[in-house]
Amino acid sequence: MLEFSLIGSSLVAITVMMHAVGTTSWLRFLGRFDLDDKPWSPRRSLTIITSTVLVLITLHALQILVWAIAYLSLTTVGELDTLESAVYFSFVTFTTLGYGDITLGGHWRILSGIQALNGIMLVGWTTALLFAVVQRSWKGLVRRSAEPNN
Repeated sequence: MLEFSLIGSSLVAITVMMHAVGTTSWLRFLGRFDLDDKPWSPRRSLTIITSTVLVLITLHALQILVWAIAYLSLTTVGELDTLESAVYFSFVTFTTLGYGDITLGGHWRILSGIQALNGIMLVGWTTALLFAVVQRSWKGLVRRSAEPNN
């Protein structure tokens, strides 16, 4: 059981680092546009929110892929013998959807539970960041509508 906890902890650390680097890099990228000082047009707001969502989904897809590769290389479960099945299982577990059509037996269940907790935390982080971007967008749009020429 300790072995599976260490594997799970390592995967959590990897995915958290991926998310930290990804979200920090994205915020730095957005910061280059001096978003606080300029009013936002509706098009600009939509572009920034949409691109932020796409970046965050890409980060999650990469994190899910990390878990899938771990399952594929570590488990002996017959149903996780292809990358497609491992990615599917990882998606279902990461998002806590839990269809149950593929399950891990024995101590491997601990690993999938750790992944579910990891997914909950990272999706929560994503939600907080997306909320901050949307909130900034609203402030930029309000600033635009408050200008005398609009």
